[in-house]
Amino acid sequence: MGVQKRTGGQVLVDQLLIHGADRAFCVPGESYLEVLDALHDVRDRFTLYNARHEAGAADMAEAYGKLTGQPGICMVTRGPGACQAAVGVHIAQQDSTPMILLVGQVGRDTMDRESFQEVDYRQMFGTVAKWAAQIDDAARVPEYMARAFRVATSGRPGPVVLALPEDMLTDVVSVEDAKPYVPNVPALTAEDAGSVMEALAQAEKPLVLVGGPGWSDGGAADLLAFAEANALPVATSFRRQDLIENRSEYYVGDFGTGVAPSLVKRLAEADLLLVIGARLGEITTKTYSTLSVPTPAQTLVHIHVDANEIGRVYSPAFAAVSGPDAAVRALRNAEPVERDGAWCNTLREEYLADSEPPPHDHPLDMGQAMADVRDMIPEDAVITLDAGNHTGWAQRFLRYGRPGRQIGSTCGSMGYAVPAAVAASLVDPKRQAIGFVGDGGFMMSGMEIATAVQHGGRPIILLFNNRIYGTIRMHQEREHPERVSGTDIVTSDFGQIARGLGAAHQCITRTEEFKPALLAAFKHDGPTVLELMTDPEQISTRTTISKLRGG
Repeated sequence: MGVQKRTGGQVLVDQLLIHGADRAFCVPGESYLEVLDALHDVRDRFTLYNARHEAGAADMAEAYGKLTGQPGICMVTRGPGACQAAVGVHIAQQDSTPMILLVGQVGRDTMDRESFQEVDYRQMFGTVAKWAAQIDDAARVPEYMARAFRVATSGRPGPVVLALPEDMLTDVVSVEDAKPYVPNVPALTAEDAGSVMEALAQAEKPLVLVGGPGWSDGGAADLLAFAEANALPVATSFRRQDLIENRSEYYVGDFGTGVAPSLVKRLAEADLLLVIGARLGEITTKTYSTLSVPTPAQTLVHIHVDANEIGRVYSPAFAAVSGPDAAVRALRNAEPVERDGAWCNTLREEYLADSEPPPHDHPLDMGQAMADVRDMIPEDAVITLDAGNHTGWAQRFLRYGRPGRQIGSTCGSMGYAVPAAVAASLVDPKRQAIGFVGDGGFMMSGMEIATAVQHGGRPIILLFNNRIYGTIRMHQEREHPERVSGTDIVTSDFGQIARGLGAAHQCITRTEEFKPALLAAFKHDGPTVLELMTDPEQISTRTTISKLRGG
């Protein structure tokens, strides 16, 4: 009978289904109407979430990629739509998240004339995405889509951008479908695992640093078993704290923006640093200051899924290319090294001491509030983090571990937490998603609460309102004390905004109000915004404006 004739839009939607995609996040546009129309025919198998802004849609797709390990699919229109979605692509690139952005494009017959909203997306996303291309022939849609899924998930994951000329999507073609994609991920060999264990056997003060993408719940369990068998202290890179059970005696902290001074000190004392999955980037190394360049004083053993990341800044004594799951599985199966555990115990005790909330005389004690969150959240809760000093409270004082998740942009993009929490809630409405966002970040993406209301999500948003851009104020006061410029925010009525979007809202001004409000939010069948009136003087979990000014 031959291959059935289909439009380019229908072929594209069929490829999404073949490769296992069952949902996408979008803002609709006339440039890809044929895709939207084809999705109408498969709405029993594919869910389309229409966001309120392209940046929100892209952030939702990126968060989906983090949560599932499958490419998050985002669809936007040409020109302004693609420009606004670029923030999510940048996050996916720096966070190594599988993602596919499909961009409607001008017709092929009007290209290179600066036609309405025309942009060359191969140039625009060439240095931001892992791969950027344009499909000019509808018969090649299966080829491009299969490659897009493989590129997004193989090796170091990342974003792919495909431009779709609108007249290509209306072309009718006869073409075979591609086979379902299979990602290519390297695995640690038994020989390499033996070399790693030999290096560990020679170390007196080893430290394990884990991070990066591609970890499953099983991989996290293998990591913990490996640490237990070898009495190894394990730290995580920025916003990867859920890779190991934080309540375990082998977890010793994170190398994030608020890294404990004691952990930095112990890193300098370590004689071996085993890095699994992390890139050793700027945040993790405090702007490349905690390890000497190019050869660290510590014996560096680096295992990463991408060979290009090994030795980019730091020359390792031994290196291997492997996905994290395969690496820790091989190491767990190796003969363990006997160790007395004293070194690990020291680091653990210092971590616990640093986890004690600082004294605070403001009516709303955020340390106590975080203790309430820590004790009350379900085991599988998803915590999403925005950019800003307010996230230090969640990073320093909460406890993470699979199946719970910590989802945050490691590239410091404001406005991420609300769309990410919405996405997490839509992926599994029974699983509690809690977003941490400042007043500045909320004003950038808070409208996505309406997306949750429309599609049945029920995230809880903890809105930290200190009426300033806190992180920038901190830098400003440190570099130019008392010369405030551009960092104040005029107070908005977040209650009216939240209720107008369909969410419940409560303004919290005192510590004793927080716990009952959080309990009510857990029970509410819909989104809730808890507005926390925090003290701008407490500029971070570790310092105040007065101290920055020399007071």
